[in-house]
Amino acid sequence: MPMLVLENVISDRGSRYAVSGGACHSETEARAFVSDLKRRKKFAKATHHSWGFLSDAGPLKDDDGESGAGAVILRMLERAELRNHLVVVTRWYGGKQLGGDRFRHVQDCVRTYINEVTREDTR
Repeated sequence: MPMLVLENVISDRGSRYAVSGGACHSETEARAFVSDLKRRKKFAKATHHSWGFLSDAGPLKDDDGESGAGAVILRMLERAELRNHLVVVTRWYGGKQLGGDRFRHVQDCVRTYINEVTREDTR
């Protein structure tokens, strides 16, 4: 499955964020996508790979230790009406707690991804 990876989307207090995604139609595909992403040398060292996608069978998400991040991703996918598409927000923890800012960063990453996908669809 083709994978769009946008690296270095956000940097805050040492933490770094990237966002990735692609077409996805099942939980099996979603988990395979995340496994493929984690095999990339840089991404293997990340602290969290939070993801969500809206399938025909219903919403699926995984916070991967970043409590609440999967729900944020799902909510944004619902608003954008982006179905059968997996979005993964990756975080490399920088040593300092970000508090509520981490949710804003997840939102910004997903927004960046949706804007890029929408732009590609109009080309």
